[in-house]
Amino acid sequence: MVTSVRATMADLATRELDLLVIGGGITGAGVLRDAAMRGLRVALVDQGDFGAGTSSRSSRLIHGGLRYLEHRHWRLVFEALRERAVLLRIAPHLVRPLGFIVPVHQGDRIPRWKLAAGLGLYGLLAAGGNVPRPRMFGKAGLLALEPNLKVRGLQGGGLYYDAQCDDARLVVATIRSGIAHGGHASNYARVTGLVLDGGRVVGATVADELHGGTATIRAAAVINATGPWTDAVRRMEDPLAPPLLRLTSGVHVVVRRNQVGHTHGITFTSPVDGRVMFVLPWGDLSYIGTTDVDYAGPPGEVRVSPEEVRYLLRSANALFPNAHLGEEDVISSWAGVRPLLAGEPGAAASAVSREHRVLRGPAGMITVAGGKLTTYRQMAAEAVNVVTGRSRPGAGTDVEPLPGGEAFTWEPFIRTGVELGFEATTVEHLVRHYGTETAAVYNLIRDDRALAEQIHPDHPAVAAEVVHCVRRELAVRVADVLDRRLHLTVETADGGRKAGRRVAELMGRESGWDQGRIESEAARFLGSPPGD
Repeated sequence: MVTSVRATMADLATRELDLLVIGGGITGAGVLRDAAMRGLRVALVDQGDFGAGTSSRSSRLIHGGLRYLEHRHWRLVFEALRERAVLLRIAPHLVRPLGFIVPVHQGDRIPRWKLAAGLGLYGLLAAGGNVPRPRMFGKAGLLALEPNLKVRGLQGGGLYYDAQCDDARLVVATIRSGIAHGGHASNYARVTGLVLDGGRVVGATVADELHGGTATIRAAAVINATGPWTDAVRRMEDPLAPPLLRLTSGVHVVVRRNQVGHTHGITFTSPVDGRVMFVLPWGDLSYIGTTDVDYAGPPGEVRVSPEEVRYLLRSANALFPNAHLGEEDVISSWAGVRPLLAGEPGAAASAVSREHRVLRGPAGMITVAGGKLTTYRQMAAEAVNVVTGRSRPGAGTDVEPLPGGEAFTWEPFIRTGVELGFEATTVEHLVRHYGTETAAVYNLIRDDRALAEQIHPDHPAVAAEVVHCVRRELAVRVADVLDRRLHLTVETADGGRKAGRRVAELMGRESGWDQGRIESEAARFLGSPPGD
């Protein structure tokens, strides 16, 4: 069992660090783990909760990027397919194979022969991976797989496999692995400035957003892995630094899966503007995404617009004509900001490359920017290589399982859950969230049967999970639990609000909060918009 404790500012201020990582999204988490597994003295700080930005607002896919083949981004696709195989192996509870149907209708931009060629190449590039090879189907065969697809003009299509992931929990698991290897991490620790010595960046001043006060954290090297905040941090080093990123926003909406009536993930082109979209299963829910438009506002303030919701529903209804999805059918939604590398001016947002860069600033700060969720481990390794001046492919990040991923069979945990009297939906929920660490949740329930109670009437999450999130998963606020650890904010129609006060009470009991603190933490969550 991996025990994880939030580092205090006082502790970090007294340490001699080899590396300070700014940013606790998936890239920063990967840097922490990679550096710690190489034996570096490393710490990570984030201004909010781990993964609270882009890394918990993605399409939840670990994929090679079939559509990137059309743009001949061979290296990016090959690298991503390799990383997909690694993540399926080291985090089987959080990264799972998912079949995708690609329907072809008469008049589609990509004809059936071109899809067949693309899927064939995709399969070749992924040769030796751990998912089935792609297949092509005629009209009858495709409708046998997905009978609710639009029939008119359907010519057939393909089936290929990628992977779906729990993005926010992947971040937390990666950080916990880094801590287990001697690293340190602190959420709600906002960098307010960089520390320079002799014209070189040697640390940062950090404000503790939980307890107040500031600290100076020194390190031999500093990595900026702040996603959409990358340019803002670069300007702390060089006020005249030109923009490195082009920010785009992506929106997803959540609906009942039975209303759409699909089994697989669906990859299709929107009839509205021809861009590639997905309809993806998530338990008894489905989410539809995504938009891809330029964004110029503060990264933390991106919101879902009514126009984007209508666009997504209209696109899905065109492919599933019996769904009749309306705005009243939307259970929840989320919006995220993609930190893409700035490319050629005037290029469409969806055409901007998903490749990444690692560069050193004029005062020595290392920035890792761009990229995609799938390739975070490779990005992290390249950034740490710059710190150490040498490559360490044997660091083990591709071999050692993340917490909870130590087994590929969940039968013992399913059996134990049934013996404890849980319904199948609850057992499945627990195993998909915790993998082998489901045993720790069960142990909490054995010690206190009251922790077997659901925290929300419309969700399978139980009280023991809240305790586990505080003890093991670095959760310090109610939204940390209900949004990024358990996802009630997007999986319930009320955004998890019926669970807010109960979660605050459970966290308070575990963390030693007085009643005033419990009330204020509950009010903070209940007064925020869903997903915040």
